[in-house]
Amino acid sequence: MSVGTSSAPGAQDAGNPPAASRPPGDPAGLGIDPDQLPDGLVVADEQGHVICFNTAAERITAVRAQDALGQRLEKALPLEDLEGRRWWQLTDPYGGLAIRVGQPERNLLLPGGREVLVCARYVRTRPTGPLRRLVVTLRDTEARRRTERSHAELIATVAHELRSPLTSVKGFTATLLAKWERFTDDQKRLMLETVDADADRVTRLIAELLDISRIDSGRLEVRRQPVDIGAAVGRHIQAYVAAGQSADRFLLRVQQPLPDLWADPDKIDQVLSNLLENAVRHGEGTVTIDVTATASPREDEDTGTSVTVSDEGPGIPEESMNRVFTRFWRGSKRGGTGLGLYIVKGIVEAHGGTITVGRAPGAGAEFRFTLPVSAPAYLA
Repeated sequence: MSVGTSSAPGAQDAGNPPAASRPPGDPAGLGIDPDQLPDGLVVADEQGHVICFNTAAERITAVRAQDALGQRLEKALPLEDLEGRRWWQLTDPYGGLAIRVGQPERNLLLPGGREVLVCARYVRTRPTGPLRRLVVTLRDTEARRRTERSHAELIATVAHELRSPLTSVKGFTATLLAKWERFTDDQKRLMLETVDADADRVTRLIAELLDISRIDSGRLEVRRQPVDIGAAVGRHIQAYVAAGQSADRFLLRVQQPLPDLWADPDKIDQVLSNLLENAVRHGEGTVTIDVTATASPREDEDTGTSVTVSDEGPGIPEESMNRVFTRFWRGSKRGGTGLGLYIVKGIVEAHGGTITVGRAPGAGAEFRFTLPVSAPAYLA
């Protein structure tokens, strides 16, 4: 074990259980084995001596527990702030204001410059009384760095995707303004249609960025209304046929009767649009859409609605299946931001539903999402 087997003098004061009643490896009277905690835990007694130094603290600080136990806190855990000031001298938990209850989480530096997230709690025998325990938690900053890298990658990707249509819009509008009378009406129409399409692309990218922000923060709103999911799929198929796709490429099968579905029609359209576009662009052969009644993903409901979109293309490699719904995942054909399926998953889950990916009977990709029938917002 990495936790000390004895406590500093005075550790068994009022409010602390006798050592015989504590779990093994629990010198601070915490009621649990500190080595089982995912974060680093360091506890100092009323005299500032370390009485607990768990395994996670060893891993984060690269200090052995046997070297830290019994030492003064400032020696066992010599932290500095980002300006190089010694943290324990600066905050003075034992001699400072008695009304303080702790220190909020902040970035501090270990010897050698390694950055850690540190939070401290002051435990007193009574309000404004002397400090009985100083409890310090430590967390590695790697998880936060990964999040920051993900945000930076998102910004870089969106900026890159925005640059192309904005460059086109600027080029065509500048050309038209400078040389309007040199172009025929057909040429003007072509350039304006290109500007219009690029403006739609920019709008779509901004909408994706806003969706991701709402999904990540848990603020994606779902405005439930009655949705005819079969008719919604039919509209998307008609749009593809109007754009030049063969009607024979699509097979829509709707099982009747379907339960009444209450969902956000705009967001369900967004899900269907992404899944059908994925099948048309990356798949081959017939795109089959099955709409069926199924068991609800919610325990308090009996029925739900399931939509399966499959194609006859090469499918998704087995090793990529677990990454399909992550940010920036793209199939074998490059293009797009790689954010569509991440947003699809967020929308489905915001409805209380589930979505899966697998291999279709025809060897292509198969996406299946299931929604609870739910109820309108004013009845929920």
